[in-house]
Amino acid sequence: MSRTTRIAAAALMLLLAALGALAWLNLRDEPAADDTASVASDAATVQRGAYLARAGNCAGCHTVRGGAPYAGGRGIETPFGTVFAGNLTPDADTGLGRWTAAQFWRALHNGRSADGRLLYPAFPYPHFSRITRTDSDALYAYLRSLPPVRQPSRPHALRFPYDSQFALAVWRALFFAPARHHDDPRRTADWNRGSYLVHGLGHCGACHAPRNLLGAQRRDPALDGAPVPMQDWYAPALNAAEEAGVAHWPLDEVVQWLKTGRTARATALGPMADVVVRSTQHLSDADLRAIGVYLQSQVPAPSPASITSVPVVQGRASPPGAHGTAPTGDAGRRLYERHCADCHGPQGEGVPGAYLPLAGNRTVTMANPANLVLAVVNGGFAPATTGNPRPFGMPPFGHVLTPAELADLLSYLRRAWGHQAPPVSLQQVLQ
Repeated sequence: MSRTTRIAAAALMLLLAALGALAWLNLRDEPAADDTASVASDAATVQRGAYLARAGNCAGCHTVRGGAPYAGGRGIETPFGTVFAGNLTPDADTGLGRWTAAQFWRALHNGRSADGRLLYPAFPYPHFSRITRTDSDALYAYLRSLPPVRQPSRPHALRFPYDSQFALAVWRALFFAPARHHDDPRRTADWNRGSYLVHGLGHCGACHAPRNLLGAQRRDPALDGAPVPMQDWYAPALNAAEEAGVAHWPLDEVVQWLKTGRTARATALGPMADVVVRSTQHLSDADLRAIGVYLQSQVPAPSPASITSVPVVQGRASPPGAHGTAPTGDAGRRLYERHCADCHGPQGEGVPGAYLPLAGNRTVTMANPANLVLAVVNGGFAPATTGNPRPFGMPPFGHVLTPAELADLLSYLRRAWGHQAPPVSLQQVLQ
């Protein structure tokens, strides 16, 4: 055998080994999808599935505005192109009508469709993988109870090479491993339930976990804060007191915030407002308390971007004059007095029950000012929930103030009342 032949044979063996490893990594812990065992479809199971669907905010992606619930078709923009959500109604030709409960479980746990195709992780199976088979079957029973809607799935619009199953298989081999939830015997039942909801059905890490250049979480599980993909919002760290950590909040206030979208010190805005409306306001107080218990246990992760010099308010916003007033630009101060002080108060103290305080407000002082910029430019609108049906909102100022004026105003907010956050640049306003 010649040297060239030996090299070619070795290369072929390496290629076959790599392909075998790739196939194994994409099939590990994959259940049989040909299991046709029946699933209970009694009223209690269907009702439980409906609750779980709200906990997972399934309608948020699988319902087009003005369209039939769960019929799919909504485009989900990603850095790699647009993925269109599938039809979850029991239509036989375009939905889940021919799916078995085992195939549905395989989609959640392993990210594989009924026909064997790999699913794109815009469908958050890296999180849903933790869902138990019992909950999966209840979800399946609920979706099968919906009126069937004939709506063919739209083909994804992804750029090359992300549109290929081979590239997706490589991504999964590198970054995805099926997970299972295991209760920690050292923790309370509430903590374990909260962990299951946060990292499984709630898939909080889909927004709150940093990602690498290929869209995979840098560590799992993680709640370290990250820009929301393809949106200008920033999902703050849920384990950092200077961002959105709630370790210092009373537990009842955490429950109130998840239930209504508002407390005396915080309001849900942007994508989180949608989560409150579609999902968390519908959860039981017991589950909301479990989520709160889990979130309060989270320890801060090292973050080079954190601003450790910003005062963290442990209770309500500091009273007027508590920190004094740091030197700030006169232009920003005058803009605040003209446009903001009537509602938020001359010292940023706010009005209880109506307008949030700005003094000590973490949205004002976070290292990443994106949410502050968006709230002032586009307006700040709390979600209308059963517990807060007529929320106060803030009008947009993007059409009232010039970009330079907005930068002056926002920079003033981040330096007034003892705040020590960096100024907002004109570029940050224009992004």
